[in-house]
Amino acid sequence: MAGYDAFLLVSFGGPERAEEVMPFLERVTAGRGIPKDRLAAVAEHYYQAGGASPLNARCRELLAALDNQLAEIGIPTYWGNRNWYPMLEDTVAQMRDDGVTQALAFVTSAYGGYSSCRQYLDDIARAQVRAGVGAPEIHKLRLFYNHPGWVAAWADSLGEAIASARGQTQGGKPERVLFSAHSIPLPMARTSPYADQVKQTAELVAASAGLRNWELVWQSRSGNPALPWLGPDINETMQRSGPSSFVVAPIGFVCENMEVVHDLDVEAARTARKRGADFVRAASVSNHPVFVDMVCELVRERISGAPPRSVGPSGPWGDFCPGGHCPAPSHAPGEAS
Repeated sequence: MAGYDAFLLVSFGGPERAEEVMPFLERVTAGRGIPKDRLAAVAEHYYQAGGASPLNARCRELLAALDNQLAEIGIPTYWGNRNWYPMLEDTVAQMRDDGVTQALAFVTSAYGGYSSCRQYLDDIARAQVRAGVGAPEIHKLRLFYNHPGWVAAWADSLGEAIASARGQTQGGKPERVLFSAHSIPLPMARTSPYADQVKQTAELVAASAGLRNWELVWQSRSGNPALPWLGPDINETMQRSGPSSFVVAPIGFVCENMEVVHDLDVEAARTARKRGADFVRAASVSNHPVFVDMVCELVRERISGAPPRSVGPSGPWGDFCPGGHCPAPSHAPGEAS
């Protein structure tokens, strides 16, 4: 049995009050030369949503759900973010002070890639250096894009969304199921498993939900318009469609964040209405009981050495990512995009 004595939830972070929005955006985009007027425009998305990202609230819900199960095996929980409070470096310092020696980190992303995996590993390493002598050893839990708990939780959420769409639809409009994830620049996609893993999740969820017709689309592209990104874009896909009942499952995200709340619930929903289409978005799975059980299973798997579970053809991801995978790009997308 491995000697892990703590669990660390690691996420992107987001503002929780209007006065935090601009400092948060400035932190996320530091060094990228983003014009002030662009930041102000993005800030409006937060103000329209009440001045807060939902991400921190979803993380609190997830952590509360995990506390009881992990307490049963004597594992205390901690939480630290990349870009907003509670900051990861502060949390790792607290873990040091509490006497934690070896922790397991769960990152709120199912997929490989620079922003979704490699950067979090770098964040953890940086926080350990800043904590100094006595900083705990921290191991990131494996990617879970093809874990049966991830797939089942999304299939359940999608099923509820489809049922809701059928209850709302007038005139027998056909349902179009769209699986959505954050787009990334094509040069980044070529150096990471991100796009392939998102596609595998979509295929597995669709099969579990009994779907034959569905599409994988991408959202939230930002930056230089001359740089090619993964497509097709969700809004362009919807604009080419006739009147339908769109059901969107944002499988690229564990928790709701501003890119779900604004880019889907506001912008994509507006695109659907302009086409005379209904729009229903499946809820994220961050506090779904099956997903919570999956996170606990990943912890127990690493502690006990139990065989890892997966579905689909590629098998489970390894406990440790290959060295040097998913190198840093010139621009990494994030919630501020």
